[in-house]
Amino acid sequence: MQVLLHPSYFPNIASCVALAQANEIIFEIHDSYQKQTYRNRSHIYSANGRLALNVPVKFSQKNRQFYRDVQIANDGKWQAIHWKSLHSAYSTSPYFEFYADELKPLFITEYENILEFNMMCLELVSECLQWKLSYNFSETFEKETQKTDLRPLINARKEKEIRLEPYVQVFSNKHGFINNLSILDLLFNEGPNTLNYLKRQDLQKLLG
Repeated sequence: MQVLLHPSYFPNIASCVALAQANEIIFEIHDSYQKQTYRNRSHIYSANGRLALNVPVKFSQKNRQFYRDVQIANDGKWQAIHWKSLHSAYSTSPYFEFYADELKPLFITEYENILEFNMMCLELVSECLQWKLSYNFSETFEKETQKTDLRPLINARKEKEIRLEPYVQVFSNKHGFINNLSILDLLFNEGPNTLNYLKRQDLQKLLG
């Protein structure tokens, strides 16, 4: 299966299921940037339920920008806030401490480009899992494609209901199982079993 999808900030689990099961991965890099998508957003499971982590970007809809050109707005302390949120949400999870040292550099090193940062996040997760992730980038933008087009998964506002196999989450006793969070939720709760989990999901059923 050849899949086409957008790189996102610590991708949701459905996207990672596709990445784990694809024969060929193509990342879209010729699209126009759009707000309120997973390009700069990720959801985790906090003590109060679903929590969005947003990477601030320098973006104006008055001037059309390509995703690959959008810069991160580093004038605030978003990285420290995100790391504090992750620590608060997952410090009691089975594998947070196991992966924390590998992931923390992403939250103390300043990055300029959101696309490059998102790819760095994905690469580091794959390293944590000893997952040999092979991919290419799109050469042009194609509105219609013969590939399995998973680009709609980037749309946070139009997200369809996706039902994954439940796994134990830190606060599931308070709020129940929350579907399709960031890959970090699965990583911190399932650890080395994460890749096996991704490979055994029914991708076609997930995507409808």
